[in-house]
Amino acid sequence: MSQPESATADAQAGGPMNGTPTQGQEPLAKLAERYGLRRAIARPSLPVYLRQLWERRHFITTYATSRNVSKYSNSALGQLWQVLTPLLNAAIYWLMFGLILGADKGITNYPAFLITGMFVFTYTQRSVSSGAKSISGNLSLIRALHFPRAALPFAYTIQEFQQLLISMGVLIALVLVTGEMPTWFWLLIPVALLLQTMFNVGASLVLARVGASARDLNQLLPFIMRTWLYASGVFFSIGDKVSGPDGAGLPQWVADIMYFNPAAAYIELMRDLLMQTHEPRPYIWAVCVFWAVFALLGGFWYFWRAEEKYGRG
Repeated sequence: MSQPESATADAQAGGPMNGTPTQGQEPLAKLAERYGLRRAIARPSLPVYLRQLWERRHFITTYATSRNVSKYSNSALGQLWQVLTPLLNAAIYWLMFGLILGADKGITNYPAFLITGMFVFTYTQRSVSSGAKSISGNLSLIRALHFPRAALPFAYTIQEFQQLLISMGVLIALVLVTGEMPTWFWLLIPVALLLQTMFNVGASLVLARVGASARDLNQLLPFIMRTWLYASGVFFSIGDKVSGPDGAGLPQWVADIMYFNPAAAYIELMRDLLMQTHEPRPYIWAVCVFWAVFALLGGFWYFWRAEEKYGRG
């Protein structure tokens, strides 16, 4: 009799299936250990999980690309919507806040200021929102196939990154049209995007786990994202409107806290690189690096801890 058959026979004679042995019988946990058996769905160790994720990197990129192609397949303008959406939002905010409410006061190149903020925030907003639904919206795939569940939030973020590459070309063209000239700092744009992508992946992993069990999260996300938008200085200068003499007159530490907001930090970083007229924040690089590393490492660990629970129940 082979080992699995022997283990099955021993288990059948070993008492109740809940693993509680009767007198003279061996516990099922020890029985499984003796025959080298383990649970069918078990969380692998972190190094093994990382290796499994790397082995499925081609699946992640292919899945992201296929979603990107199919997303706008039923619309007349197709992939143009990924550029038109932030542009239309920027036009609305320019009309409301720039012209009507005067949010452009004190900002030398407000069109470039607003467009940069809108494109950068949209990247994080879409990545986090789609990542929150990456587990709850793919239960049939999760239950049918065995793969590291983190592949789904990664794929959703890569999908948004692919769209961003097109949007960045449009953003740079618009910034040039507004009068900004290229500088050596533009060479750091890929580094800034890498840091933001690391943060987006980490935040997506956190919300993917939360969204897998808290289904009401999808109903709350629009309100969360709208609040985050207003707190990130997309269409106004945080320093001027919060602690400036013509603003709310709040203490400087309030503005510093708002600049520590990760979305605001990545917006400010991109503005510093693209716009010569924008006053750089002295600590903005440190804030962006902190959020990138903290979100990616913490988010990955937090997601991995619940690996065996996704798709169950």
